[in-house]
Amino acid sequence: MAEVKIGNRYVGDAHPAYIIAEIGINHNGSLDVARQLIEGAALAGCDAVKFQKRTPELCVPADQRDIERDTPWGRMRYIDYRYKVEFGREEYAEIDAFCREKGIHWFASCWDEEAVDFMEQFNPPCYKAASASLTDLALLKKTASTGRPLIISTGMSTMEEISLAVSEIGAGNLLIAHTNSTYPCPVEELNLRVIETLKAAWPDIPVGYSGHEVGLATTWAAVALGATFIERHVTLDRAMWGSDQAASVEISGMSRLVSNIRDIEKALGDGLKRVYEGEIAARRKLRRVP
Repeated sequence: MAEVKIGNRYVGDAHPAYIIAEIGINHNGSLDVARQLIEGAALAGCDAVKFQKRTPELCVPADQRDIERDTPWGRMRYIDYRYKVEFGREEYAEIDAFCREKGIHWFASCWDEEAVDFMEQFNPPCYKAASASLTDLALLKKTASTGRPLIISTGMSTMEEISLAVSEIGAGNLLIAHTNSTYPCPVEELNLRVIETLKAAWPDIPVGYSGHEVGLATTWAAVALGATFIERHVTLDRAMWGSDQAASVEISGMSRLVSNIRDIEKALGDGLKRVYEGEIAARRKLRRVP
């Protein structure tokens, strides 16, 4: 049976969906915004929040560093902007304490090996590798070497690339997320049945869904198709500045997302056909032939 333990929660086919609110960089460098997003995700019933951690000088290509861009802090070099939205040890120590207070897991997508070393000081319950990192086998192996569960995201990837990643890092303590890396993603390109394809290909690995679409219905459909964990970006306001905001879910929407996922899980049942107690009176009244 596909099952991995993340913190105090088992994730897999026999368990409720593990729901991740991706904060990413939607905090725009503000610890106050991050706290509001954490609190909102916890109140919505999410199991975890996720951030992104980069070492800018390692992740920003040299030919892009000096390109000037408009930002909330004015026009600046891209490398300077990347530093503006990166939290350091002090901020993450506060995030760690706040998440413990709110009773919600937190972890990060690490975009480089130095970022993995940085995050280790906080003992995260797991890690995630972004779709952009699926073919960075050195980074995947470095992350897996921590011994913590690793979620790999599969946007803009072929089945062959996914297979190579799985074979290189091993299936133990691994989870696979189906996703499309367009932000926001058109519904006709979500291809949710890939969830079933991945589950068939790797029956011993929990498969989930990371959505970047507008709306919630398609994410609910992913749960009905067997996604064992769900990730959606969360924001205070979809009109806020930032590349991920438009494909994010506001706090009120996150509450509906979680509540309806729990209803869907109850409604799916166990697949065994039976006559329920509530049907017995109707059966006696309406059946003319026993």
